[in-house]
Amino acid sequence: MSERKVLNKYYPPDFDPAKIPKLKLPKDRQYVVRLMAPFNMRCKTCGEYIYKGKKFNARKETVQNEVYLGLPIFRFYIKCTRCLAEITFKTDPENTDYTMEHGATRNFQAEKLLEEEEKRMQKEREEEELNNPMKVLENRTKDSKLEMEVLENLQELKELNQRQANVDFEAMLKQYKEHEEEQRRKEQEEDEQEMKAMLEQAQNRHLLPDSDSDEEPSKPHTNSLGKMKPTDILQEDPQPQTKKQKTESWERSVGKLNSKAQLAGLVTVRKQKPSPAVANGAQNQGSAPPAPGTTSSLSLLGAYSDSEDSTSD
Repeated sequence: MSERKVLNKYYPPDFDPAKIPKLKLPKDRQYVVRLMAPFNMRCKTCGEYIYKGKKFNARKETVQNEVYLGLPIFRFYIKCTRCLAEITFKTDPENTDYTMEHGATRNFQAEKLLEEEEKRMQKEREEEELNNPMKVLENRTKDSKLEMEVLENLQELKELNQRQANVDFEAMLKQYKEHEEEQRRKEQEEDEQEMKAMLEQAQNRHLLPDSDSDEEPSKPHTNSLGKMKPTDILQEDPQPQTKKQKTESWERSVGKLNSKAQLAGLVTVRKQKPSPAVANGAQNQGSAPPAPGTTSSLSLLGAYSDSEDSTSD
């Protein structure tokens, strides 16, 4: 079974790589690449501004007969976004930049032109000093005079600033002290006002009348704890008054259920049956006073009625 991903290919014994025809491409062949505009430019045909960083599908080719230190130079072709006019620019490896060829003008080159001018002047000066020693001396004297003038101008500016900027440090310190004293005085006044307000609130709380003050005058509270012994608190009831009030209200509404006096009238002593001889003797004697251990039915009825009246009250 053959492999799905073939790594080794079959070469016949009579294989000769020299017989394979080579693909001959032209040297000025163009490739399509995706690039961004390397600088700001303006189209010469319609005046459209093309800003740096705008993307284009450009054509790239190698410039013939132009090489810098063995590095090839490439040319790029783009089209204007408005009028589709062709714009070309190429690489500049000498200055690490791009140069505009035709179709547009490069914008904002003032700084670049200034740098180029400074480099040109510096190069000319070095060439003059290389062949003429007197020119070297003249340039040194000019540089020293220019440096002295710059230092004098700087010193004059410093003196002018010192004259105009007269700072009175004593007045500044005095003003700062006055400001601090004023802040302290304000803080003290605010503290006093807060203390007065708190005292007024405390007095108003003490002078508030109770709900029962109209009917009964306020009585001074006696300090009974001072007269008590340390061990008395263990013996006395912690809330005697509240319990007494509850029992009184219960007795008013329901009555005393645990009173022995009311229940005593409901108890009757069971009579013992006398013998027949004693019964006959009693009948003969007539009406005799009752025995000390027995109670009459009338007394029992009277006690029962009294108990009912007391419960109803």
